[in-house]
Amino acid sequence: MYQPTHFKHDELPDLIDLMRKYALATVILTAPNGELEVNHLPLEYDAESGELGILRGHIAKANPMFELLNQSAQAYVIFHADEAYISPSWYEGKQEHHRVVPTWNYRVVHVKGKIRKIADEKYLRGILARLTRQHEASQPMPWKMGDAPHDFIAEQLEKIIAIEIEIDSILGKFKVSQNRSVVDAMNVAKALEMSNAEMVESIKKFYPMK
Repeated sequence: MYQPTHFKHDELPDLIDLMRKYALATVILTAPNGELEVNHLPLEYDAESGELGILRGHIAKANPMFELLNQSAQAYVIFHADEAYISPSWYEGKQEHHRVVPTWNYRVVHVKGKIRKIADEKYLRGILARLTRQHEASQPMPWKMGDAPHDFIAEQLEKIIAIEIEIDSILGKFKVSQNRSVVDAMNVAKALEMSNAEMVESIKKFYPMK
């Protein structure tokens, strides 16, 4: 991933927070014939396992990715956070010299690691239960696996398998107007106040504003 110095973000707690908050990841594998296999999977991050942590989730056994995991495989994983189109009309220079262009702000985390499947129902149930608790927590009446009939859950579990990715590297890129002046960053934040509160918050972490 291209990482200009001012956008490179390597504070691990921030990267972990992003992976946990924006859990739906893009998972990319390379098949033996060189073709890419791309899937979008909700993953949980475990900081207690491995040097940099482990990602866990599940896939359908009908997924072509299932067969690729019969052999040793490397995965490239992308977590996407808040993003926003940035209009040059928000910059101070637009009124002065017009030497400004549009861009896009975004925050992402890229992960590389060894991926494998784990045929263990207890392990799979644990992953599903934890993911469910995490993402149901904001609901007024959180759903849990025990709410569904036992035979129905058993039937669904037969169709999926657990996966885990042992992380070898983590890269963070937070592009939130750090290459602009304080005035420009404040103008961007103001323009996004009503439409993208998350991006405004991200900008303010680099440019504290009243």
